[in-house]
Amino acid sequence: MEDAFEPHAELNKTQRRLIGAYFLNEYSFEASALFNPSIVRHPDQSGSPENGCRFILSLRAVGEGHISSLTFRSGTIAADSSVTVDSTARLAAIPKLRSRTPTSNGDDVEVIFRDDEELSERVIFPVTEAQSNGIEDARFVEFNDDARKTFYATYTAYSGRAIRSELLETTDFRTFRLTPLGGSAARNKGMALFPRKIDGRYAMIGRQDNENLYLIYSDDLYTWDGGQSILQPEYPWEFVQIGNCGSPIELDDCWLLLIHGVGPVRKYSIGAVLLDKKIPSKILARSREPLVRPEPTEREGYVPNVVYTCGAMRHRDQIILPYAVSDTFSKFATIKIATLMKAVAS
Repeated sequence: MEDAFEPHAELNKTQRRLIGAYFLNEYSFEASALFNPSIVRHPDQSGSPENGCRFILSLRAVGEGHISSLTFRSGTIAADSSVTVDSTARLAAIPKLRSRTPTSNGDDVEVIFRDDEELSERVIFPVTEAQSNGIEDARFVEFNDDARKTFYATYTAYSGRAIRSELLETTDFRTFRLTPLGGSAARNKGMALFPRKIDGRYAMIGRQDNENLYLIYSDDLYTWDGGQSILQPEYPWEFVQIGNCGSPIELDDCWLLLIHGVGPVRKYSIGAVLLDKKIPSKILARSREPLVRPEPTEREGYVPNVVYTCGAMRHRDQIILPYAVSDTFSKFATIKIATLMKAVAS
């Protein structure tokens, strides 16, 4: 705009503010809701408390127009499993976008932030046409493959007309690769990746028919076809449908799969299932009653009667469970693994 301003005399403070405001498109990306969290260990554990750890929390943020983006928090878990969330920055950073060679399924882009930008400034807004109305419900997992650690997240891209499952990949939470997933099993919401390969193949838990949960395998991580139905609604609190609440958590003797159930009055609750460690299609036990359900005092919000999570983590002998209340705000629960196992097996 230098040519347009050149004829003017020196601009006073009010004029400068007016010009700045004219070109400012302010957007409060967390104004409506901050919900559906998932949690992983921070890749940098320096400064962690003794017998504790640092974590990264991802959340779905909703601003005006019901546009969803992906935002982050950092924090610490103490030896007694108490949780502290770090203070946040006031503004979001503007990342550099880099297009990669498109895959057979479409867009493949990188979102790159600077090292000096705080984690809470790194907000991933929709950047492709398929994501234009939202990046929803990222399920993060720390994936280990031959001593190489990568953080993946499956999420739903929403264009306003259609959805598709996509995969986020990062090693440092500074550079993120966003890639669409292909195959018949990737056409629905709520896919969650196991934290390691099963018998040499990638594995996911997903929902294909809006009711049941399936075990799905892939040889290349990006194409997911077929699948085996392994879990169906059984109890009243999950009568309408079930879905996963994040990636399976590896315990000493089994996989812990947190699930959500939808019951009467569209009430969402959180339960748990134990899967065989070698044959994850085999159900060892499942909770007859929810572990977490909507409380009467917390049932009102953006979407009432909902508690929901996109992923918990294990810390020593505890499960750290972040979850959302009424699609409005998020909080934490902790439970000893031994107590959880008894509750699920009873």
